[in-house]
Amino acid sequence: MSNAISPQDSTFDPNVENQIELKEVEGLSQNQIVRRRFLRHKGAVISVVVLALITILAVTSVGFGSWTGWWNFVPSGQGATNPLVNGGAPSSVHPFGQDEAGRDIFARVMRGTQTSLIIMFSVGLIATVMGIVVGALSGFFRGATDSLLMRFTDLIITMPVIVLGAVLGLMSGGNNAAVFGAFLGLILWPPLARLVRGEFLSLREREFVDAARVAGASNTRIIFKHMLPNAVGVIIVNTTLLLSSAILLETSLSYLGVGIKSPSISLGLLINDYQQAFASRPWLFWWPGAFIVSIALCVNFIGDGLRDAFDPRQKRIPSLRKMARARRIERPLPSTRPTDGTGAAAEPSTP
Repeated sequence: MSNAISPQDSTFDPNVENQIELKEVEGLSQNQIVRRRFLRHKGAVISVVVLALITILAVTSVGFGSWTGWWNFVPSGQGATNPLVNGGAPSSVHPFGQDEAGRDIFARVMRGTQTSLIIMFSVGLIATVMGIVVGALSGFFRGATDSLLMRFTDLIITMPVIVLGAVLGLMSGGNNAAVFGAFLGLILWPPLARLVRGEFLSLREREFVDAARVAGASNTRIIFKHMLPNAVGVIIVNTTLLLSSAILLETSLSYLGVGIKSPSISLGLLINDYQQAFASRPWLFWWPGAFIVSIALCVNFIGDGLRDAFDPRQKRIPSLRKMARARRIERPLPSTRPTDGTGAAAEPSTP
C-alpha cells in the first residue's frame, strides 16, 4: 500500500504549512526574512522599479534647481513658448503635445511630477515624525499624557482634511512645494499616531521592556532603542500608504486652486489648467492624470509588499507539491523503516 498523501489531505494542514515556513527561513536573520518576503511580492518589486524610473526621468529630463537636464524645452518662463507643431498634437518633436501657448507638455509634466514628489515626501517626513512622537509618548506614559494627546488627535481627525488642507495651502502661499508639503503633513499624522500608540501599549508590557527598566535604562532609551525598532513594521507600512494619500490630496487641492499656484507647476495644477481642453485636446489632460495614477498605484503596491514582509501573520499558501513533499518527510514510507529481520517493521525500543 502506498503511503503517498493526496493533495486534498494536505491542503489545509497547519502543521505542514508551519514546517514549510520554518524550513524556508531557517538560518536567516530578521532583515533577510523581511527582504525575502518583500521580493516575493511581484507587484511591489515592479512598483519600486517603476517609481524609481519615474523619479529619474522627472529629475534628469528637465533638470532640478540650477542644473538643466537633457530635454530641449523648458516647462515655464522665458523660452517656454514655441511655434505649434502639428497643431499642438503629439509629434516626434513634442511627444506629449503642446498647449495653446506652444509650451511643451512633456517638460511641464516632468516639472509637475518633481513638485508632486517633493510634496509627497515632505508630507511623509513631517507626518511620520509627528505620528511617531505623539503615538509613542501616548502609548508609553498613558494616563494624563495619553488622554491629552489622544483628545488633540481626535480633534484633528474630526476636521475635514480637504478644508484644513485648503486653509494651510493658502497660508503657505502655494509657491514652495516643500513648505506646502510640510503644512499638509501637519494634518495627516493622526492615523499613524493612533497605530503607533496601539503598538506601544502592547510593547510596554513585554518582558524586554521590563528588563531594560530594571537595568536602569531611561524612558527615552526604552522608547527609541527598545520599543520603536519593534514597531518599525507598522510605521513603514502606514507611511507608504500615507504617501499615496498625500499625492492625491495635493492633486485635489491644486485642482481646486488652493494648492500649488502658477508660476509653479504640479500635476494637479496641470489638470486644473487643461480641464477645458478635455474634449478637444485630451492629451493635455490625460498625461498628468496618468502620472498621478501611476505614482499612487506604485506607492500602494509598495505598501502592500511591506505589509506582507513585516507582518508575520501574512503567510504564503504553499503549493500542493510542497505540502505533499513535507507530509512524506514527516511520515516516511514503510520501506524506509528499520525491520526486525522477518520483514515486519521493528517496534521502537524502549529505554
